[in-house]
Amino acid sequence: MSGNASHGPQPTRVLVVDDEANIVDLVRMSLRFHGFDVVTAACGDEAIAAVTEAKPDLMVLDVLLSDTDGFEVCRRLRDAGIDIPVIFLTARDRHADKIVGLTCGGDDYVTKPFSIDELVARVRAVLRRTRRDHPPAAAQILTFADVILNEDTHEVTRDGHPIELSPTEFKLLRYLLTNPRRVLSRVQVLDAVWNYDFDGEYTIVDQYVSYLRRKLAPHGPPLIHTQRGFGYMLREPGVRSSGPGGTPGAGGE
Repeated sequence: MSGNASHGPQPTRVLVVDDEANIVDLVRMSLRFHGFDVVTAACGDEAIAAVTEAKPDLMVLDVLLSDTDGFEVCRRLRDAGIDIPVIFLTARDRHADKIVGLTCGGDDYVTKPFSIDELVARVRAVLRRTRRDHPPAAAQILTFADVILNEDTHEVTRDGHPIELSPTEFKLLRYLLTNPRRVLSRVQVLDAVWNYDFDGEYTIVDQYVSYLRRKLAPHGPPLIHTQRGFGYMLREPGVRSSGPGGTPGAGGE
């Protein structure tokens, strides 16, 4: 693992993980040129150690590593409660691989061969988005019905019961809580939670809505309702919604 030492205000630190030395050198030099501090790792174990030791603000993570794959590295970090933003860097470009990467907790996905300008732009975009999601100000409490979400501690309760959520489930619930009683299309949810274009493949949204419903279900009636043909709505139990055009909508799970 290597890095820069500096004094005064610290620049944004990026961890680059790849077992191809030429890729690491190219990305490191380019990110440093654009003002980032860069640390590097060549395998999964080094990457996990670097996250703890160097405390980077973002990780550019290759999927195919010598000792494991990047998806597993990301899963291990998320399971440990570490929510560092992750941009996967890989030669795989199938939609199924992209879905796996984002489902395990990734924030973006860049395929090889790639443009350095594109990678830098994506790094900046992910940093902007994740810093908005985790503001340094005092904790904001979001509530709806009997659900309480604490943005600072990432704690969620329903009817006083703690709800354990993955980072992606937390982002999804947060988006719903900031848009109550409003029909949200799958495109809107995908853009807000994943900030990624799946070219029309929105099954990941349905999958995570299902996960979230199951975790909330043991402690009260359904809050997330399907507006058939439009998307999803967060509304109180027993309240019938209106469709986007003002006509009664079809609710249900």
